[in-house]
Amino acid sequence: MEKRRVVITGMGAVTPVGNDVETMWNQIIEGKSGIDIVTRVNPDDFPAKVAAELKEFDPVLYMDKKEAKRMDPFTQYAVAASVMAVKDAGLEINDDIATRTGVWIGSGIGGMTTYEEQFRKFMDKGYRRVSPFFVPMMIPDMAAGQVSIILGAKGINSCTVTACASGANSIGDAFKVIQRGDADYMITGGTEAPITNMSFSGFSTAKALSTTEDPAKASRPFDKDRNGFVMGEGAGILVLETLESAKKRGAKIYAEIVGYGSTGDAYHITAPAPEGEGAGRAMAEAIKDASLIPTDIGYINAHGTSTELNDKFETAAIKSVFGEYAYDLHVSSTKSMTGHLLGAAGAVESIISIKAINEGVLPPTINYETKDPECDLNYVPNEAIKKEVTAVMSNSLGFGGHNVSLIFKKLED
Repeated sequence: MEKRRVVITGMGAVTPVGNDVETMWNQIIEGKSGIDIVTRVNPDDFPAKVAAELKEFDPVLYMDKKEAKRMDPFTQYAVAASVMAVKDAGLEINDDIATRTGVWIGSGIGGMTTYEEQFRKFMDKGYRRVSPFFVPMMIPDMAAGQVSIILGAKGINSCTVTACASGANSIGDAFKVIQRGDADYMITGGTEAPITNMSFSGFSTAKALSTTEDPAKASRPFDKDRNGFVMGEGAGILVLETLESAKKRGAKIYAEIVGYGSTGDAYHITAPAPEGEGAGRAMAEAIKDASLIPTDIGYINAHGTSTELNDKFETAAIKSVFGEYAYDLHVSSTKSMTGHLLGAAGAVESIISIKAINEGVLPPTINYETKDPECDLNYVPNEAIKKEVTAVMSNSLGFGGHNVSLIFKKLED
C-alpha cells in the first residue's frame, strides 16, 4: 500500500515565551527567556526557585467560561492551542469531514492541579466535598477528549503518555494514522501544567531541577555548569492532513512530516541508556522512515534538558548516528528559553523546528558560556543564525526510556 504524504497546515501554542506561535518564535530567535521566579508554588519551600510559567493566559478567549472551570489547566492549554491551530489551518470541521478528523494529544502527567486541590478537600472535609468532575478533569486523555468535543472532531481520539516524549510520540502516532489512511486530518501535539507542589517536590527530591536562583541563567543546556532542568508549562498543537487535501482546499503548507522513530531503552526508569544508545536508534529509525540519509538533516532541535546525563548522552547519540557530519550540524536546545514543558515539550519544539525551515533561521541555545568536553557539537551558542535548511529533526526523550525523533521537511513536489 502506498503511503500517503502528510503535511502541516496549522499550528497553535501557549508557552512561557508567548501565547501564540508568532510571539513565541520571535522571542525564541531573539534569545529571550520565559523563565522567572516561580509563583505557582512558594519558592521558599523548595531548593528550586524558578520555573517557566505562562503569562497572562486567559482561557475564556478560547472556550466558554463555565466549561473552562471544569477543565484542569493542562486541558485549557490544549483547547486554546487547538483552537488556534485549526483556525490557522483554515479548517472547517463540518459533517463532511468530522468522522475523518482525529485528535491525538499527549500529556505526561495530566491534571496535577486538580489532583492536589481535590485531595486537600478530601482530607479536610471528606469524600462528599470531592468534585464529581475530579476524575474527568485529572486524567491525561481529557485534553484530547475536550478538544474533540469543542471542535467536533469525530475520528480517532487518543492520548500518548510517554513522560517527556508524550507530545512527540503523539505527533508521530497521528502522522502514521493519516499515512496509513485511517484519517484525513489530525489535531495533534502535547500539553502540560505541572507546576504544583507535588510535582515540584517529586522532581526536587529526584535532584532533577536546577537550583540556580538566577532565572536568566538557570537553564543552560550543554554548558559545563548545568545543574538540572527548569520546569515549564504550556501546549503545542499541529494540524496534520494529507497533501492531497491541503492542495485541494488551497491551504498554506508549513512543511511535510516525513520521519518518525520511536524506541525504548530497556535500561532505567529515569536515567538514559549509556551513550544514548536508545536515542541514537530513534534518530536512525526516523531517518530511515523518511527515506533520507544523515547528511540531509540540517538542524536538530535537541531534547537538551540541561541535566548532566541527558546532554552528554544525547550528544553521544548524535555523533553515533551522524558520524563526522555531526560536527557540521547545527544543534540547539530551546529549553534554554522555554524551560522543560515535559509532555508538551516535543510538540512546542516541533513547531519551533518547522518555523526554522520556514524562516531560514536557527534558534540559539542561550546561557552557553563554559564548554563541556563531552558536549562538543555546534549548539548555536547564544544567538540565532540565518541558515536555510531543508530537513530538520526534533528529539524528545522521557522517563521510562522513551525516545522519539521526528523529521520535518520543506515541501517538494
